[in-house]
Amino acid sequence: MAETARNSSGTTASPSDAGPGGSGIVFDIQRYAVHDGPGIRTTVFLKGCPLDCWWCHNPESQSAQPQIVVMEGRCVRCGECVKVCPQGEAGAAAADRPRCTACGACVAACPAGARRMAGARMTVEEVLAEVLKDRLFYEESGGGATFSGGEPLFQPQFLHGLLQACRSAGLPTAVDTCGFAPWDDLRAVVPLTDLFLYDLKGADEQSHAHHTGVPSGPILDNLRALGAVHDNIWIRIPVLPGINDDDAQVDAMARLAASAGGVRRVNLLPYHKTGVHKFRQLGRAYRLERLAPPSPERMEDVAARFRAFGLRVRVGG
Repeated sequence: MAETARNSSGTTASPSDAGPGGSGIVFDIQRYAVHDGPGIRTTVFLKGCPLDCWWCHNPESQSAQPQIVVMEGRCVRCGECVKVCPQGEAGAAAADRPRCTACGACVAACPAGARRMAGARMTVEEVLAEVLKDRLFYEESGGGATFSGGEPLFQPQFLHGLLQACRSAGLPTAVDTCGFAPWDDLRAVVPLTDLFLYDLKGADEQSHAHHTGVPSGPILDNLRALGAVHDNIWIRIPVLPGINDDDAQVDAMARLAASAGGVRRVNLLPYHKTGVHKFRQLGRAYRLERLAPPSPERMEDVAARFRAFGLRVRVGG
């Protein structure tokens, strides 16, 4: 199993050291979510991910640290951000300034709202208070709380604390994971998780490493291990033309899903470019500019190949 994880800056760090159990870094909380498990849910997005997927639609989730996001279209070039920047290097186009400490001074000073902070430290109690606001909707719809990212297991103690708090409050829980984490961390949250949303990016080792920055082996191993101890797993697969949608990879992923145990359904997610503008706001290049979404016909063909293995399949979230 994987022992360390690599963040988007290319450095390595133990996910188990990502933060104390009582608090962690959260970059978004979305209420009334309907694509992150059954019913109406509140999805809590934890910051930090060991993968660097080329198609990531939440690139601000990859770094474990808070970041300044710059919306250049709103910038009026007033220079207020430069005046208050302790490093003297704030500006409209430098969202990934090497000396930026994400102190937030430029965010507070910007009169046009062209800057925002992605990521803030929250305690377990603060997150739970937000989640509990919609308890009535969970009870009526069969929903609950979903913990996503980034990769929630990049902050394992924090995730464990959040799940335990939800369990104590009687809330259904789901964890959306890429599966690249130490098995001990994943196994620790099994008793506290009602549903696992397990992301598969592909079955070809070379392509997976090239397009995500990590090998697929630990992810596939963890899925098999998880299926042996948990009986409610939904696999989610982004369908990426020319990257993971060839028949050999599709059949390999379907075979794995059918044999892993505990897999209740497969969601096939057609590639989209939602994250393009977010990469630009972070001052990063988007590497799939020319990739077009798969056609509806191709999506149905891929779905049919999964159904041939006896799997319950849905196209979309």
